[in-house]
Amino acid sequence: METIVDLKGVSIFQHDLLVLSEVNLSLAKGEFLYLVGSTGSGKSSLLKLLYADLLLEKGEAQVAGYNLKTIKRKQVPFLRRKLGIVFQDFQLLMDRSINENLLFVMRATGWKDKAKMNDRLKELLQMVGMETKGHKMPHQLSGGEQQRIVIARALVNEPELILADEPTGNLDPETSKGILQLLHNIAQSGRSVIMATHDYNMVRSFPARILIADKGALSQVDVSPL
Repeated sequence: METIVDLKGVSIFQHDLLVLSEVNLSLAKGEFLYLVGSTGSGKSSLLKLLYADLLLEKGEAQVAGYNLKTIKRKQVPFLRRKLGIVFQDFQLLMDRSINENLLFVMRATGWKDKAKMNDRLKELLQMVGMETKGHKMPHQLSGGEQQRIVIARALVNEPELILADEPTGNLDPETSKGILQLLHNIAQSGRSVIMATHDYNMVRSFPARILIADKGALSQVDVSPL
């Protein structure tokens, strides 16, 4: 099976501070993985390493066909086009409609054909169950609806890997379940998903492989002890 992420003996630093050491991680195409840990445990730092926001200083790392040890700065945007990033705080452009938020990303990543852009726009909104909301402004949507749009934005360029950093952190439990179901559906469609969370109840509701970040190390656990 195709491997999307392969880390061997990786140490992750934030401002010269060692956050996680000896990280070994292999993620297959279409696999869903939880990255669980308390605030400050290194979850976000690991995700930042994967999208080349943090430099790889020790170990070997391959992500979506790119070697993070040898990647050049000018190659980073091309790596990121193979990734979809979902933030906890949405980071939507508040001065334009949902449609314009998505079209902005398309234009920024090289889309030119207006007919193809409009087709993709409709497809994305349908995928996340928001087909009637494209004309609305972000502030007119609930938190859960905004997060669905963020997921649609992450899917614009058909990424191989979705990195979701606490995507349910600002949402109520019922809304969170809907977002988690959507992310699992995305994995079932063949994309890999890594979701960072500290919400053990979510993990129980939708079982998948779990890695726990704790005391500077990453370890795999079974879902049952949580």
